[in-house]
Amino acid sequence: MSGAGSDRPGAVETIPVREAHRFDEAALATYLRDRLDGFGGGIDIRQFQSGQSNPTFCLTTGGRRYVLRKKPPGKLLPSAHAVDREYRAISALQDSAVPVPRTYLLCEDDSVIGTAFYVMELVEGRVFHDAGMPGATAEERRVFFDDFARVLAALHTVDIERAGLADFGRPQGYLERQIVRWGKQYELSKTEEIPEMERLHAWLIDRLPDDPSVSIVHGDFRPGNVIVFPDRANIAAVLDWELCTLGHPLADLGYCCAAYHGEIGAHGNFSTLDHAALGIPTEREFVDAYCRYSGREGIDNFHYYVVHSLFRSAAIIQGVYKRGLDGNAASTEALGFSGMARERAETAWRVVEEYF
Repeated sequence: MSGAGSDRPGAVETIPVREAHRFDEAALATYLRDRLDGFGGGIDIRQFQSGQSNPTFCLTTGGRRYVLRKKPPGKLLPSAHAVDREYRAISALQDSAVPVPRTYLLCEDDSVIGTAFYVMELVEGRVFHDAGMPGATAEERRVFFDDFARVLAALHTVDIERAGLADFGRPQGYLERQIVRWGKQYELSKTEEIPEMERLHAWLIDRLPDDPSVSIVHGDFRPGNVIVFPDRANIAAVLDWELCTLGHPLADLGYCCAAYHGEIGAHGNFSTLDHAALGIPTEREFVDAYCRYSGREGIDNFHYYVVHSLFRSAAIIQGVYKRGLDGNAASTEALGFSGMARERAETAWRVVEEYF
């Protein structure tokens, strides 16, 4: 990872801590002194520039660097910003085929720096928030997206019992509960009327698939949430496990493929790229790679999961925008998300009309 000013493709930027996210650094240093291996006394803190959910910081102490991730300040939506669940998920996957940072400690005592937080390893590498990976070569993109499918399949084939996550969620009825949950969260953070959200809610409930698959699901598996090695395009670590739970693996896959259907991200338009020229798989090729790595022979009604994902992400992005209006978002980019929930909902309904 890098400091501010790097122009290397995928370089990770840090900035001075934003005013809205400042906390008592001396209190943090006191807390970490006897609890963090390698703590050197003095501490330098910078904030990672990207991120919309939980503010994330780079800690430098004793010649070593760590990552601190905390809940944002202010009034939060129920069950949101669950850093304790993030910490548990990452810790459970330490010795699995899913690459994750090493975890060090979790603090749920709000009196230390104002909110719960955890500290983990800083994994050196690059992050491509634009899924088109500008600046990368076609061969790097081919390697990355193949590894992206492999890592997702590896997550979905983790032995839940062996990982100690058998009680991490209620996998039965996951798809329906997600529809209900995010429908409610959307209503709590709504700033305008989006007719497609109500239509999608009813359609998704009516078309629930008869597929009992259960796995660990990441919940936000996208290029911007993985670290790529500095010197090759394979994945060094998967980040941002806040939405991780037990559920239906194809919800994650549908989320990965949503960008093939329209401009749903804050950066670029993945759906209009020349995929063959850039070394990016088509949607069908990506799904086939996932099936190959996960041992699936095929997927019925695959685009249901894409629609499900778009509905869910519309609700999530609406919450990000509302936090921006309220002044407690993790990034100043949140206010730029005006209209994105509507765009995602409209994209989802186009997928319904095209494939069903």
